Amino acid sequence: MELLLDGAFPPLRGFLAAAEVESVRSRQRLRGDVPWPEPITLPVPDEIAAADEIELRDVEGAPVALIRNETPWRDETGAHAAGPVQAAGEPTGALRRMRPPAADVRAKLPAGPVLGVLPEEPLHHRELAQVRELAAEHHAHVLVLPRMSGPRPELLVQAVLAAKPELPDSTTIVPVPLVRRADPKRDALLTAHVAAAYGATHLISECPLEQSPIEVLEPPEVVRDQSDRWRPAAQVAPAERRPGLSAERLRELLDGGEDLPGWFTSAAIAEQQRKLHPPLDRRGFTVLFTGLSGAGKSTLARALRDELAQHDHRAVTLLDGDVVRRTLCEGLGFSAEDRSRNVRRIGFVAAEVTRHGGTAICAPIAPYRADRDAVRRTVQEVGGFVLVYVATPLTECERRDRKGLYRKARTGSLPEFTGISAPYEVPENADLVLDTSKLSQDAAVGRVVTLLRERGWVRSWTTE
Repeated sequence: MELLLDGAFPPLRGFLAAAEVESVRSRQRLRGDVPWPEPITLPVPDEIAAADEIELRDVEGAPVALIRNETPWRDETGAHAAGPVQAAGEPTGALRRMRPPAADVRAKLPAGPVLGVLPEEPLHHRELAQVRELAAEHHAHVLVLPRMSGPRPELLVQAVLAAKPELPDSTTIVPVPLVRRADPKRDALLTAHVAAAYGATHLISECPLEQSPIEVLEPPEVVRDQSDRWRPAAQVAPAERRPGLSAERLRELLDGGEDLPGWFTSAAIAEQQRKLHPPLDRRGFTVLFTGLSGAGKSTLARALRDELAQHDHRAVTLLDGDVVRRTLCEGLGFSAEDRSRNVRRIGFVAAEVTRHGGTAICAPIAPYRADRDAVRRTVQEVGGFVLVYVATPLTECERRDRKGLYRKARTGSLPEFTGISAPYEVPENADLVLDTSKLSQDAAVGRVVTLLRERGWVRSWTTE
């Protein structure tokens, strides 16, 4: 929506109709034979699919845009609105003051070639040397369009701004909310169209493209020499070259909180890189216990909370199933739909705790695989996630039944009870399986802590 309103998807003025979607999917062209790589569509609920106009709002409920729903359509995935869009007010979105419309950016660029760069990660010495080399070769102005994706896109923008002293003079930097598409080639083509919309005449890309609206340039090979400078490979003899830093090794350094070498990046960019990818033991994470009623989830969750609160620096939030039902999820019943809502609300809160560097410990029954997987995806976008299946046998859970819930379920006075009259889908992707009929509380919690240590989410500590 923001890209459409900013004029970053020319010639599109809105969301595509069925015929254009089919044309793009089959031959990567709009009707009228205009090249276009990716269907831009708007799925909508059935109850509003036929409306003449649809107001689109942000997550806070504020109007963002209005779509004139001229040609609604439907396929196997559901209903779609189609038609032109217009802004409902002043433009919104992250870093809006840094994001003028594409036409305004084009108008302010100097005459001549413009080299487009759309980074998804910070630009280090190697990437900066490649940009400088191509800009000099083509006598081009540099236009950097950081792709705002991930949970904190402003950090990538800050990292790119930190690299500006190493970019050619008068480089233009404009963030764009362009997230990665699943198909690498279509993603690269869409990137080229967006770069062209903002005024680029050339694009740095490792993906060779056909039907690109602008010329695509492969990043030149640059190598690190004996004095730790990055230079074109043709200028450095093989015997004088020094190894670089692989993506895997960079990830290891960042996860472990180690310093990045000066030959790899500047101190300013390294600082921003660490904000973007803090050490594992400084990021938030969630532990989700799942299992039958009486399996021991709440007991283990409280014990893990106490252990982490005593030894780990992060604030711990406990989201116990029974407590959550009396507060966050008050009013929900025990139908399949309400059970899903209960778990997904817990997942939303856990993701927010994780996003801000805390620890969330959750202990709902969470009987459905789809809900647990949804929570995993939501949390892993912002931090770590561990699913612990408390696999205590049903007979033991019934034996422990202090509230008499299983007895009521067996007699039929308590319908839709998980494990008796409602299903429990056993996790197939649990990170840890614990049977509290065979493990003591301390042993079970110890296994959870050991897993967290092995994965780097907490540091080791000794207990007296």
